[in-house]
Amino acid sequence: MSEHVPTLITLHQKSHVLEIAFADGKGFRLPYEYLRSVEPVGSYAVQPVFSDGHSTGICSWDYLYELGENQGKLWAQYLAKLKEAGASRE
Repeated sequence: MSEHVPTLITLHQKSHVLEIAFADGKGFRLPYEYLRSVEPVGSYAVQPVFSDGHSTGICSWDYLYELGENQGKLWAQYLAKLKEAGASRE
């Protein structure tokens, strides 16, 4: 059973953000670029669907919570890896 239970999940198509609120009162706005895109999987997770066709993994509510809690640090690591590789976000 998930420790973190979502109370609201909203996909904002124009701003490309997944907004998720949890029962403990915390909520996060996770950009699609951070997640790529997601599809619901039952009542326990979402499944990312990537533009390259990859869609085999799932993200549990606990994992989404962890991504939200650590978004600043993880986003900075992602940007640093892009820079090291000489890649861009475009």
